[in-house]
Amino acid sequence: MPEFDMSMKRIYAWFEGEILDRPPVRFVAHNAFLEMAQDEMADMTAAERQACWFDVEYQVNIFEKSIAGQKFNGETFPVFFPNLGPDVYAGFFGAELEFGEVTSWSIPLIEQWDQAEQLQLDMNHVYFKKIEELTAHALDNCTGRYLVGYTDIHPGLDCVAAWRDPQQLCIDMIDNPEEVKLLADLAISNFEPIYDHFDRILKQAGQLSVTWMGIPTFGRMHIPSCDFSTMISQDFFNEFGLPLLQREVKTMTHNIFHVDGKGVARHLDAILSVPEVHVIQWVQGVGDDFPIMQWIPLIKEIQARKPVIVDLDKRDLDDFMAVMEPEGLFLWIATENEQEEIDLLKRIHKWS
Repeated sequence: MPEFDMSMKRIYAWFEGEILDRPPVRFVAHNAFLEMAQDEMADMTAAERQACWFDVEYQVNIFEKSIAGQKFNGETFPVFFPNLGPDVYAGFFGAELEFGEVTSWSIPLIEQWDQAEQLQLDMNHVYFKKIEELTAHALDNCTGRYLVGYTDIHPGLDCVAAWRDPQQLCIDMIDNPEEVKLLADLAISNFEPIYDHFDRILKQAGQLSVTWMGIPTFGRMHIPSCDFSTMISQDFFNEFGLPLLQREVKTMTHNIFHVDGKGVARHLDAILSVPEVHVIQWVQGVGDDFPIMQWIPLIKEIQARKPVIVDLDKRDLDDFMAVMEPEGLFLWIATENEQEEIDLLKRIHKWS
């Protein structure tokens, strides 16, 4: 990555809604790392896939193979993050994970409210220890080649939904709101010790703070989200989700809230009301939610209040630049080769 120092300066300017020479650009599409894993595991049996998730050398090697010989242009950072799926945080408390090709999901374990007493953070749990092993193995092999990040952590309503079941949690918010809040408090109360544990390991190894999104900082980076909120009203989010978000972001240097589609976007006013939410990542979804141009009014609305990440098809770039101002934007664009990336950077530089 020949312009690492300048790339970091561009990112820090972007956090302030400013531009040095151009907006930051990442030449990887959203969730591209999942597509890579899918290709590798497509022909495996369920048992073989499960074994691969827990094979430390396999997980690191597949990442290293994906970056071999690659030059990292723009703000495309080579980042390995230890990954057992988005519900691993719930697993640290005893939830069992079921593993597929590209992700895992929690099997709900709280069928009766008195079962909540069994939820205990266990830093000796097999999932916790495996994340530690993945981190350690990557740190042993990364020097001069790539960054090592921390795992995807979801301490809010997504964790409660993983313990209880998403549909059941919707009913609980009506019938058992106090029990929901007790579960939520358990989830968020343990977030900082878990985050600090892995942050300390990485900082002691001289690493920056970075996770699945691939945007590093020198401080404490976090990606709060609440995909479950697509299922609930604004009133319920304000009552149950917003207090958790306010606690989750409090000790971080940089927070980028992951807005996964229009269902989550209905809560933008509440999310943007939190001063410590510094950036919004807008993910427009699939199918009829493409192309990006239909979301220009929403993106402009966010951009007027906070910096924003946008995932662009390269074919939409010229149309997008024609109607948008570059300040406060971070573009994610999937590319085929290095020459294409160089050409795109020239076009974006002229826009600035």
